[in-house]
Amino acid sequence: MFLLGTLVNGVLIIIGSLLGKLLHRIPEGMKSTVMYAIGLSVMVLGLQMGLKSQNFLIVILSLVIGSVIGELLRLEDRLNDLGQWLEGKVGSSGKGSISEGFVTATLIFVIGAMAIIGALDSGIRGDHAVLFTKSIIDGFTSLILTTTLGIGVLFSAIPVVLYEGIIALFATQIDQFVPQALMDQFITEMTSTGGIMIFAIGLNLTGIIKIRVANFLPGIVVTAVIVTILHYYHQFI
Repeated sequence: MFLLGTLVNGVLIIIGSLLGKLLHRIPEGMKSTVMYAIGLSVMVLGLQMGLKSQNFLIVILSLVIGSVIGELLRLEDRLNDLGQWLEGKVGSSGKGSISEGFVTATLIFVIGAMAIIGALDSGIRGDHAVLFTKSIIDGFTSLILTTTLGIGVLFSAIPVVLYEGIIALFATQIDQFVPQALMDQFITEMTSTGGIMIFAIGLNLTGIIKIRVANFLPGIVVTAVIVTILHYYHQFI
């Protein structure tokens, strides 16, 4: 079952969020300190990922072009609108904005190499080990995020399942038309591009600055396009 890892990921995010909701009576000072700890940890993780690039020009172009596309499509606003729609349907959690929790958690769980690599492994080889590992990490992360950002974190399970599920479904056929060398290069540059996005999420969590991170998301697609062009260009010269 190629969707097993994806479904487990979604379920553990929901379980973690529900446990976090039960633990919401944490003193405000402690919650603030915990949020700083999460933000700083996310920044370090993003920095480690961002340094993995073998051609940083690809990363720069991907982020610049991707951010322009994201601003034109208003992805950040659309994600926030979706979060506010959810808030209108289920009511305010009283512990942070549902919209803020939904958007922040979605970006943290979707951006990154583990989501793509894990979904590809599930689809190509039926190996769910990476997604199982990611599920455990996301479960604990959703628990902590829910104590500070509220129950909106729970709803991030929906885009996570859709995102990973689509990749896993695509991956069942991907090895027939995508060379392994091209896939490896894409994963490397995507990891670096995604790492910078994750670093930006960390900055947002600490309150240092507010960056419209969702508008960077097209950069992942731009990375795939640039890497593909360079791969076949080097083959023909």
